[in-house]
Amino acid sequence: MAWALKLPLTDEVIESGLVQDFDASLSGIGQELGAGAYSMSDVLALPIFKQEESNLPPDSDNKILPFQYVLCAPTSPAVKLHDETLTYLNQGQSYEIRMLDNRKIGELPEITGKMVKSIIRVVFHDRRLQYTEHQQLEGWRWNRPGDRILDLDIPMSVGIIDPRANPTQLNTVEFLWDPSKRTSVFIQVHCISTEFTMRKHGGEKGVPFRIQIDTFKENENGEYTEHLHSASCQVKVFKPKGADRKQKTDREKMEKRAPQEKEKYQPSYETTILTECSPWPEVTYVNNSPSPGFNSTHNSFPVAEGNGSPNHQPEPVVQVADNLLPTATPQDAQQWLHRNRFSPFCRLFTNFSGVDLLKLTREDVIQICGPADGIRLFNALKGRVVRPRLTIYVCQESQQAREQHPKHENGDASASAFFVYHAIYLEELTITELTEKIAHLFSISPRQINQIFKQGPTGIHVLVSDEMIQNFQDEVCFVLDTMKDDTSDGYHIILK
Repeated sequence: MAWALKLPLTDEVIESGLVQDFDASLSGIGQELGAGAYSMSDVLALPIFKQEESNLPPDSDNKILPFQYVLCAPTSPAVKLHDETLTYLNQGQSYEIRMLDNRKIGELPEITGKMVKSIIRVVFHDRRLQYTEHQQLEGWRWNRPGDRILDLDIPMSVGIIDPRANPTQLNTVEFLWDPSKRTSVFIQVHCISTEFTMRKHGGEKGVPFRIQIDTFKENENGEYTEHLHSASCQVKVFKPKGADRKQKTDREKMEKRAPQEKEKYQPSYETTILTECSPWPEVTYVNNSPSPGFNSTHNSFPVAEGNGSPNHQPEPVVQVADNLLPTATPQDAQQWLHRNRFSPFCRLFTNFSGVDLLKLTREDVIQICGPADGIRLFNALKGRVVRPRLTIYVCQESQQAREQHPKHENGDASASAFFVYHAIYLEELTITELTEKIAHLFSISPRQINQIFKQGPTGIHVLVSDEMIQNFQDEVCFVLDTMKDDTSDGYHIILK
């Protein structure tokens, strides 16, 4: 009974407390919306109210970066407000990237009046493809022998110095530039986004790429290894004129949306600002054969010892046969490729044994390595030796007499005669080449041979000339006789 009498009192107290709390919350609203705490100019400063003020995407970060890179291509209007911008590019078309100096007065004085180096890369945006980037790029190289993923349009570019493209890094270019001067670099992307899709039945969405720029300053040793700034943007690459059609389609779709829906999307800007990002990992590939004069000091281009390395001279041409055997292991095959000046393709054939390489057809090798190196590699694999233009056989007359065997009992001397001839292979078909080959054969100096004669009709001695050698029959045989020159320490050679 006591409990029942107290219950209405308790409900009354609770109700009174709720009313007080509600009144207090209402009184706070007026304070929050007061003129001192709320400014309409802050609302007008939001990105959606500044679309007409600038053609560049707004920068939400107040940090002033030392450099700014602007890709002169419009962004897609079909990107939501808080997502990264997306830019469509046409395959093979030249696009300008403006390299802007954003430094304040007195900032980074060590690069004032000096060059900096920038490296531009086309890399994958998707994390899944980043893990298999090397395999993806090698597959692209296989399907497009001799082509590059990224190129510089040097005639269109302004202010760049010493532009370089490593032949083993198809997606990378680099150059030097002076931040105090106007600099614009024009790039061409030759791969399209649909080339890296998993299923290719038509109509698939292409994978996005990233264009990344890393800039470095010079260190005490004159090497551009000290990182200054990195920025990137997201792009998709279409076949020629495909980017224009895609941009038009996105614009038409946005025009059909309700005004409330449009507010959720970014406007299309005339240019694309690359946003700050982490520098690209330094070690990506191992370059065994840099192009002539290529500066390999930066860690992005590590050089292993091999043909063409600055600290390792190419091995001399070995005259003995160096044929690849079917029993060669993958390690043996790699060494054989290095010895025969195929170092740039060693990574492609990493797991190939001798029998795997020898099974490749001529068409296979040309598709992998390109026409020039492909034909050279195929001939080397098959052990093809170039046939000399002229072959002659020679024997010393003194040796011929010395190796004459005694007559048989039946008096037949010709049957028992045994002469040793040596082959001389000529390519240039000149008297100088013949003199050097004869001197080498008999281990004397070419200067000791004054003249070479050929014994003609009735025993006359005819002076051998270039024209006479060019008219020699192939595989002709000569007996060499020597005659002392009375006027010098040399000898005359007579071909009989």
